[in-house]
Amino acid sequence: MRITPCSIPDVLLFEPQVHGDARGFLYESFRQDQFEQAVGRPVAFVQDNHSKSGAGVLRGLHYQVGKPQGKLIRVVAGSVFDVAVDLRRSSVSFGRWTGAVLSSENCRQMWIPEGFAHGFLVLSESAELLYKATDYWSPGNERCIAWNDARLAVEWPLSGPPVLSAKDEHGTPFSAAELFD
Repeated sequence: MRITPCSIPDVLLFEPQVHGDARGFLYESFRQDQFEQAVGRPVAFVQDNHSKSGAGVLRGLHYQVGKPQGKLIRVVAGSVFDVAVDLRRSSVSFGRWTGAVLSSENCRQMWIPEGFAHGFLVLSESAELLYKATDYWSPGNERCIAWNDARLAVEWPLSGPPVLSAKDEHGTPFSAAELFD
Protein backbone atom coordinates (compact mmCIF):
# COMPACT_ATOMS: atom_id res chain seq x y z
CA MET A 1 0.00 0.00 0.00
CA ARG A 2 1.35 3.40 -0.97
CA ILE A 3 0.52 6.18 1.51
CA THR A 4 0.89 9.80 0.41
CA PRO A 5 0.24 12.95 2.45
CA CYS A 6 -1.98 15.52 0.73
CA SER A 7 -1.17 19.25 0.73
CA ILE A 8 -2.41 19.17 4.34
CA PRO A 9 -0.12 16.43 5.74
CA ASP A 10 -2.67 15.05 8.25
CA VAL A 11 -4.93 14.13 5.32
CA LEU A 12 -3.59 10.98 3.68
CA LEU A 13 -4.20 9.13 0.42
CA PHE A 14 -3.98 5.33 0.60
CA GLU A 15 -3.38 3.56 -2.72
CA PRO A 16 -3.53 -0.22 -2.49
CA GLN A 17 -1.64 -2.65 -4.64
CA VAL A 18 -4.31 -4.06 -6.97
CA HIS A 19 -3.83 -7.62 -8.19
CA GLY A 20 -5.82 -8.07 -11.37
CA ASP A 21 -6.16 -10.25 -14.42
CA ALA A 22 -8.84 -11.16 -16.97
CA ARG A 23 -11.03 -12.56 -14.18
CA GLY A 24 -11.13 -9.35 -12.13
CA PHE A 25 -9.08 -8.00 -9.23
CA LEU A 26 -8.31 -8.24 -5.54
CA TYR A 27 -6.81 -5.74 -3.13
CA GLU A 28 -6.62 -5.17 0.60
CA SER A 29 -8.91 -2.21 1.19
CA PHE A 30 -8.00 -1.88 4.86
CA ARG A 31 -5.34 -3.11 7.27
CA GLN A 32 -5.53 -1.78 10.81
CA ASP A 33 -1.79 -2.13 11.47
CA GLN A 34 -0.72 -0.24 8.32
CA PHE A 35 -3.40 2.38 8.85
CA GLU A 36 -2.41 3.12 12.46
CA GLN A 37 1.27 3.22 11.55
CA ALA A 38 0.51 5.77 8.81
CA VAL A 39 -1.63 8.05 11.00
CA GLY A 40 0.69 7.63 14.00
CA ARG A 41 -1.92 6.68 16.59
CA PRO A 42 -4.52 4.06 17.43
CA VAL A 43 -7.81 4.59 15.60
CA ALA A 44 -11.07 2.78 16.28
CA PHE A 45 -13.76 2.84 13.62
CA VAL A 46 -17.30 2.45 14.98
CA GLN A 47 -19.52 2.99 11.94
CA ASP A 48 -19.45 2.19 8.21
CA ASN A 49 -21.52 4.29 5.79
CA HIS A 50 -22.56 3.76 2.17
CA SER A 51 -23.58 6.78 0.08
CA LYS A 52 -24.89 6.91 -3.51
CA SER A 53 -25.28 10.15 -5.45
CA GLY A 54 -25.96 11.18 -9.05
CA ALA A 55 -23.95 13.27 -11.48
CA GLY A 56 -23.18 16.80 -10.31
CA VAL A 57 -24.28 16.20 -6.71
CA LEU A 58 -22.19 18.15 -4.25
CA ARG A 59 -22.39 17.15 -0.59
CA GLY A 60 -20.71 19.24 2.05
CA LEU A 61 -18.92 20.70 3.70
CA HIS A 62 -20.05 18.57 6.66
CA TYR A 63 -18.63 17.97 10.13
CA GLN A 64 -19.71 17.26 13.70
CA VAL A 65 -18.98 19.26 16.85
CA GLY A 66 -18.88 17.53 20.23
CA LYS A 67 -18.57 14.14 18.53
CA PRO A 68 -16.08 14.79 15.70
CA GLN A 69 -15.60 12.03 13.15
CA GLY A 70 -12.46 10.91 11.42
CA LYS A 71 -13.36 9.35 8.07
CA LEU A 72 -11.66 6.89 5.74
CA ILE A 73 -13.37 7.33 2.39
CA ARG A 74 -13.29 5.23 -0.78
CA VAL A 75 -15.32 5.09 -3.96
CA VAL A 76 -16.57 1.69 -5.14
CA ALA A 77 -18.49 2.92 -8.22
CA GLY A 78 -17.87 6.07 -10.23
CA SER A 79 -15.69 9.05 -9.43
CA VAL A 80 -15.72 12.02 -7.04
CA PHE A 81 -13.62 15.04 -6.17
CA ASP A 82 -13.20 14.64 -2.40
CA VAL A 83 -12.37 17.63 -0.17
CA ALA A 84 -11.18 18.12 3.42
CA VAL A 85 -11.09 21.51 5.17
CA ASP A 86 -8.98 21.99 8.31
CA LEU A 87 -11.12 23.46 11.11
CA ARG A 88 -8.48 23.14 13.87
CA ARG A 89 -7.54 26.64 15.07
CA SER A 90 -4.19 25.42 16.43
CA SER A 91 -3.16 23.86 13.10
CA VAL A 92 -0.68 25.45 10.68
CA SER A 93 -3.14 24.50 7.91
CA PHE A 94 -6.19 26.04 9.65
CA GLY A 95 -8.74 27.24 7.10
CA ARG A 96 -7.05 25.48 4.17
CA TRP A 97 -8.52 22.76 2.01
CA THR A 98 -7.11 19.83 0.10
CA GLY A 99 -8.78 17.64 -2.49
CA ALA A 100 -8.24 14.57 -4.63
CA VAL A 101 -10.09 12.49 -7.19
CA LEU A 102 -11.22 9.18 -5.74
CA SER A 103 -12.65 6.59 -8.08
CA SER A 104 -13.47 2.93 -8.44
CA GLU A 105 -10.67 2.79 -11.02
CA ASN A 106 -7.84 4.38 -9.00
CA CYS A 107 -8.91 2.60 -5.74
CA ARG A 108 -7.60 5.53 -3.67
CA GLN A 109 -8.86 6.15 -0.16
CA MET A 110 -8.69 9.44 1.72
CA TRP A 111 -8.16 9.66 5.47
CA ILE A 112 -9.73 12.81 6.91
CA PRO A 113 -8.98 13.14 10.65
CA GLU A 114 -11.25 14.54 13.32
CA GLY A 115 -11.40 18.34 13.20
CA PHE A 116 -11.98 18.59 9.46
CA ALA A 117 -15.04 19.32 7.34
CA HIS A 118 -15.66 16.95 4.42
CA GLY A 119 -17.40 17.27 1.08
CA PHE A 120 -17.42 15.73 -2.36
CA LEU A 121 -18.59 16.41 -5.91
CA VAL A 122 -19.73 13.52 -8.13
CA LEU A 123 -17.79 13.60 -11.41
CA SER A 124 -19.35 10.51 -13.03
CA GLU A 125 -22.94 9.57 -13.92
CA SER A 126 -23.29 8.35 -10.35
CA ALA A 127 -20.95 7.40 -7.52
CA GLU A 128 -21.05 5.14 -4.50
CA LEU A 129 -18.84 5.87 -1.51
CA LEU A 130 -18.03 3.67 1.45
CA TYR A 131 -16.52 5.28 4.49
CA LYS A 132 -15.52 4.32 7.97
CA ALA A 133 -16.12 6.79 10.81
CA THR A 134 -14.44 7.08 14.22
CA ASP A 135 -17.63 8.24 15.97
CA TYR A 136 -21.34 7.72 15.46
CA TRP A 137 -23.49 10.04 13.39
CA SER A 138 -24.99 12.58 15.77
CA PRO A 139 -27.66 14.74 14.05
CA GLY A 140 -27.66 17.32 16.87
CA ASN A 141 -23.91 17.85 16.43
CA GLU A 142 -23.95 18.00 12.64
CA ARG A 143 -22.81 21.25 11.00
CA CYS A 144 -22.43 22.44 7.41
CA ILE A 145 -20.12 25.11 6.00
CA ALA A 146 -21.11 26.67 2.68
CA TRP A 147 -19.57 24.68 -0.16
CA ASN A 148 -18.86 27.93 -2.04
CA ASP A 149 -17.51 30.00 0.87
CA ALA A 150 -15.31 32.78 -0.58
CA ARG A 151 -12.77 32.60 2.29
CA LEU A 152 -12.15 28.88 1.69
CA ALA A 153 -12.24 29.19 -2.12
CA VAL A 154 -12.47 25.44 -2.77
CA GLU A 155 -11.74 24.85 -6.46
CA TRP A 156 -14.56 22.44 -7.26
CA PRO A 157 -14.23 21.04 -10.81
CA LEU A 158 -17.78 22.04 -11.72
CA SER A 159 -19.14 21.75 -15.25
CA GLY A 160 -22.37 23.53 -14.27
CA PRO A 161 -24.37 24.35 -11.16
CA PRO A 162 -24.11 21.60 -8.54
CA VAL A 163 -27.07 19.59 -7.30
CA LEU A 164 -27.46 20.49 -3.60
CA SER A 165 -29.62 19.46 -0.66
CA ALA A 166 -31.52 22.16 1.22
CA LYS A 167 -28.98 21.82 4.05
CA ASP A 168 -26.06 22.33 1.68
CA GLU A 169 -27.75 25.30 -0.03
CA HIS A 170 -27.86 27.07 3.35
CA GLY A 171 -24.42 26.21 4.76
CA THR A 172 -22.85 28.51 7.32
CA PRO A 173 -20.06 30.86 6.20
CA PHE A 174 -16.61 29.76 7.38
CA SER A 175 -16.36 33.00 9.42
CA ALA A 176 -19.37 31.89 11.53
CA ALA A 177 -18.55 28.17 11.75
CA GLU A 178 -18.02 26.33 15.03
CA LEU A 179 -14.36 25.37 15.03
CA PHE A 180 -12.00 23.05 16.92
CA ASP A 181 -9.18 24.06 19.25
